[in-house]
Amino acid sequence: MGFDVPLWRAFAVFRAATLVYSLVLLIQNHGALARPWVAWTVLAAMAVWTVAATYGYARPEHRTWRLLTADLAVAFACMFATAAAATPFYLTQAPPLSGYWFAGAALSAAVIWGRRGAGVVALLYGFADLTLRVVMDANITAATARGVVLLLLASLVVGYMAKVAEQAERRFAQAVSLEARLREREQLARSIHDSVLQVLALVSRRGAEAGGEAAELGRMAGEQEVRLRALVADGLPTGDPSGDGAARAGAPGARGAQRGAGARDGVPGRAAAAHADPRSGGGPRGGGPGAGFDGAPVDLREQVRRAESSRVSVSAPASPVLLPARTAGELAAAVLAALDNVERHCPGGTRAWVLLEDEPDGVTVSVRDEGPGIAPGRLEEAHADGRLGVAQSIRGRVRDLGGTVEYVSVPGQGTEVEIRVPRGNPPQRGGPWPGSSW
Repeated sequence: MGFDVPLWRAFAVFRAATLVYSLVLLIQNHGALARPWVAWTVLAAMAVWTVAATYGYARPEHRTWRLLTADLAVAFACMFATAAAATPFYLTQAPPLSGYWFAGAALSAAVIWGRRGAGVVALLYGFADLTLRVVMDANITAATARGVVLLLLASLVVGYMAKVAEQAERRFAQAVSLEARLREREQLARSIHDSVLQVLALVSRRGAEAGGEAAELGRMAGEQEVRLRALVADGLPTGDPSGDGAARAGAPGARGAQRGAGARDGVPGRAAAAHADPRSGGGPRGGGPGAGFDGAPVDLREQVRRAESSRVSVSAPASPVLLPARTAGELAAAVLAALDNVERHCPGGTRAWVLLEDEPDGVTVSVRDEGPGIAPGRLEEAHADGRLGVAQSIRGRVRDLGGTVEYVSVPGQGTEVEIRVPRGNPPQRGGPWPGSSW
């Protein structure tokens, strides 16, 4: 709902209230009427037009100069009808029959025509009021001037505020559109990171190991990997890549200090791809564009257990851990990305443990390994170098689910990644950024 909807509703209430006040003034000064039946006819016409104008302005396509012109014509006609209905004494006790009701048309002009149009309407009202009093040979009092000044000021203020509100609404729409594009780009970056970049990194490494012509191919693949990393990282939201939950080297009593996960940021290797099922969104590819739908609830245990192997142990509750399809797919992809970092950056044969905890208000997954741990500042360096393993494949996914990620690491003793997401459907794209502690 735009700003104009409550504004026009307020104008409708104002018209109705001023119509009632005009009725009160007519009753109070009934003795000063020359032709009461004319006055009552004018009041009835004002009531009919109040209903018509309320209906007309409620529809955006009708808010044009045509309706506004008709609105002003009716207001001025009811005003000049005072000459046929009342005596000169009436104008010394009350405003013309349309009186305060006329302001409804003036305020509508302020929104449709702007401040200048509103100012012109207010001045025309003052000129018409003076003309009416001259024609009826009625006294011109200080109240006449005050009424014109108040109408002029009110119209100018409403016109200005309507313009400011319209500009604010337009800028807000642009900001929402920009945010939606950034979120789409983040998801695309994750998809590229979990597919193309891992292949380029593998080709670069194997080429360097093979030597000869393969080394040149590996060198070219490495260059393309660097360029692609810079491309997908450019323009993404920046911030503290480690956050509140970043690795805290040497943290005393750190839970799982003997084990941890995802020793260092890097390109996902073959482990994540091997355990992923693109059809269910249960792997890294599941977090790419097109995976943001919410199907029937799925059991997170089944998707996480795909990572189980001789070196990866998975512990999960005995009962199903049901989550919306998108939430389960993205959470499983983040877990697989963390395990892939273990395979990529820890010594061969490093053990890892995955613990799935089902809580009333959310789900927590802990990934721990017994690798060398994360060196202080390594996550910040990886983020600055355009590596997206932790920043996007893990933190980005969990952030979009409204969850948090915490890294706890002791150099030489392993790392633990604790991922927690709330229950329910994840926030919609293009909405406000979910709150998080990182």
